[in-house]
Amino acid sequence: MSGFSISSSSGPSASDAARGLLLGLAGVFMFALSIPMTRLAGGSAAAPQLDPVFVAFGRAAVAGLLSLAYLASTSARRPRGDEWRLLAITAGGVVFGWPLLSGLAVRHVDAVHAAVVSGVLPLATAVIAALALRQRPSRGFWACALAGLALVVGFAAWRGAGGLEMADGLLLGAVVCASAGYVSGARLTRTASAPGRPKRGEPPRGAAVPQGGRGGMGLSAEQVICWVLVLSLPITVPVALWTRPMAPVAASAWAGFAYVSLFSMWIGFFAWYRALALGGTLRVSQVQVLQPFLSMLLAVPLLGERLDATTVVFAAAVLAVVWLGKRQPVGQPKEALP
Repeated sequence: MSGFSISSSSGPSASDAARGLLLGLAGVFMFALSIPMTRLAGGSAAAPQLDPVFVAFGRAAVAGLLSLAYLASTSARRPRGDEWRLLAITAGGVVFGWPLLSGLAVRHVDAVHAAVVSGVLPLATAVIAALALRQRPSRGFWACALAGLALVVGFAAWRGAGGLEMADGLLLGAVVCASAGYVSGARLTRTASAPGRPKRGEPPRGAAVPQGGRGGMGLSAEQVICWVLVLSLPITVPVALWTRPMAPVAASAWAGFAYVSLFSMWIGFFAWYRALALGGTLRVSQVQVLQPFLSMLLAVPLLGERLDATTVVFAAAVLAVVWLGKRQPVGQPKEALP
């Protein structure tokens, strides 16, 4: 999991840093359960439960209805201008692409396998951000990116007895979709956190802004994910109703669906963004490296999956490359995007 960037012009206090770290750990834990719970909801190819299409669109529909209530209760301003286009791109990545492709994939590979492959997500997000924002990453950054891809492909080939499976392609596609969605969502929040002099008609940087956001400021990260989900409702609700189960499914499948609807798609984002705001992006985002390991560990008691030494070694190598990649210098773009 990676998120829309939230920056701060000054460092957090000790108490805010501690609260941010705790909330960050809580957010990572919630997201770490996403892959095992998606597998629990959809079942396997041998023992299917809920249709992966229903799980993907249904979870977004539930979270979208909750988001509609949240936006109404906070009098959040409506998006305008180019924000609608960026919201649509974000929705394509995090509402449709990632949930659908990853849900289809975990029907055919176990959650441990999916956790290792998706562990490269933070690095993939950095690559897409560098390209989209015209940044100039160092050679070390690109070396880490290529090493991460090589490790993931190597792991998938090893698990596939020398060849890649269709599920591996779905997982890599899900990673690309999520990365593109996160970068697009981050652009929506940039004006709210960008340093410098305010434009005419905007309040001074750091000044209190009504929740309605009538000024020229960007959307908050919480508002972004809510508007993304609300914008998707005309698609998610009909598809969820159309693909709803007609035969009984296990209670555990419904429990998995409830979890990904409430926590993976909604509450987890709120905890994560609040953590970034309190503790600072650079500090709190480091706990992301724990997510694939937590996913693998949680899949053992929840799904009865097995961990072997080779899988743990591959996971550790992927996370080490991600950790190193995040520390490589990235040059600023020659001219800022509008």
